[in-house]
Amino acid sequence: MSTPALLGIAAAGIALLLVLIIRFQVHAFIAMMLVSFLVALAAGLPITDIIPTLISGMGGTLGSVAILVALGAMLGRMIEVSGGAGSMAHRFTEWLGPKRVPAALTAAALVLSIPVFFDVGFIILVPIIYGFCKAAKVDPVKFGLPVAGIMLATHVVVPPHPGIVGGAAVLKADIGWITLIGLSICLVLAVLSQFVSRWLNRKRYAMLPTTAEQFAAFDAGADASARQKLQAPGVGVVLTLIVVPLLLIMAGTTGATLLPKGDPLRGVLGFIGSPIFALMVAIGLAFVMIAKRQGWSKTHTNEVMESALPPAATVILVTGAGGVFAKVLTATGIGAALSQSITAAHLPLILAAFVISLALRAAQGSATVAILTTAGLLAEAVVAGGYSAVQVALLAVAIGFGGLGLSHVNDSGFWIVTRYLGLSVADGLRSWTVLTTVLGVAGFLMTAALWTLVA
Repeated sequence: MSTPALLGIAAAGIALLLVLIIRFQVHAFIAMMLVSFLVALAAGLPITDIIPTLISGMGGTLGSVAILVALGAMLGRMIEVSGGAGSMAHRFTEWLGPKRVPAALTAAALVLSIPVFFDVGFIILVPIIYGFCKAAKVDPVKFGLPVAGIMLATHVVVPPHPGIVGGAAVLKADIGWITLIGLSICLVLAVLSQFVSRWLNRKRYAMLPTTAEQFAAFDAGADASARQKLQAPGVGVVLTLIVVPLLLIMAGTTGATLLPKGDPLRGVLGFIGSPIFALMVAIGLAFVMIAKRQGWSKTHTNEVMESALPPAATVILVTGAGGVFAKVLTATGIGAALSQSITAAHLPLILAAFVISLALRAAQGSATVAILTTAGLLAEAVVAGGYSAVQVALLAVAIGFGGLGLSHVNDSGFWIVTRYLGLSVADGLRSWTVLTTVLGVAGFLMTAALWTLVA
C-alpha cells in the first residue's frame, strides 16, 4: 500500500479515536482496541494475523508496565492512607516558614507526586491547601494552583506514572534516564509554577458558591487533619520511601553508562537498579516503616494495598491498549511510512514528538492516551534513527511534556482542579489551562536544549 494511503488510514484512525472518546464518550480502552482492529483491517493486515498482533501488542507493553503501575499505586496508597502526605506538607512549611507556604506546599507536592497519581495526590493535598489558605486568609487558588501544576508535570514525565512508563515501553526507552531527566526538569518547573501562578493570581477570581461553602465549613476537617498528623509517619519516612527507589534506579543507569559490558559490577547495579526491583524494595520498606510502626494488622495492610488496584487496573488496561495500537501501526507499515514522511519533511523528530502529543492532548483530554498514541506513531522513526539511550529518553520526555499542555474542559483533571479551587470554567481556562501550557512548553524547551547537547 502507498505511503499516502497508509498515512490517510492512520489519520482516519486517530480521528475516529477522538470521536469515540469525545463525542460518544466511549471508554478509552474500548475505543483504542476497536480503532486498532479497524486500522489493521483497513491497512491490509491479513485477517489471520490481526488478533495475534493485538495480543502481542498488549502482552509486550504490559510485561513491565503492569508491574510498575501496580507497585507504584500500592506504595502511593500506603503513603496516602497513613497520613504521610499531610505530615510532609506541614513539615515543609515549618522548614520554609509561614511566608513561604506556597513554595513549601509546591515542594511537598513535587515529592508526593512521584509515587501518587495526579488526581489522587491533589485530592489528598486539598485539606492541607484549605487549612493553610484559611490561616493566611486567602482563596484556595492562591496556594492550590502551583501545587496542581507541578503535580501534573511530574505525572506526565516521571515514572512510575502510566503514560510515561507505557511510552517508554513502546519506544524501548531507558526508565533510569527518563527518571533522571524528568525529575531534573520538574525541579525547575516547580519554581516556574510558583512564578506563573503568582502572575495569574494577580487578579482575584470569584469563588464558586459550592466551593465557597465547602471552604467556609472546613474548620472541622482541618482539626481532624491536625489530629491525624500526630499519628502520621514523619517526613523522613515518606522521603525515604520515595528517594530510595530513585537512587537505586539511578545507580543502575550510572553503571550501564560508565562501566564496560561484562563488568560484574555493571550486572549487579543493573539488577538493583531495575525499576521493578527498586519499587519492590520501597514496598518492603513501607511494610516496616508504615504498616508495622502504625500498628496495622496484616488484614488491614492487605486491604490498603488491594484498594490501590481497582483504579490502577483501568490505567493498566488503557496503557496496554496503547501498546496494541502501537503494534498495529508497526505491523501494518504505518509507522515506517510516517518515519519516511518526517525524514522527507526535515521536521526535527523531537519537535514532532511534542507537537503531535500536544495536539492529541488538546483534542481528547487524556495525557496518557496522547503519550501512548504519539509513542506508537513515532516508534518506527525512533528505531530507524539509531538514537542513543539518552536521546530516546529525551524523545519520551518531549512526548510527555506534550501531554502536559492545554488541559481544558475535556480533561478530567481540569474539573478536579477547578472545582476544588473554586474556579468557573472561564477562570479555569484563564488560569489552569494557561499554567499547564506554559509548563508544557517550558519543559519541552529544556528537553530540546538537552537534545542539542547530546545530538
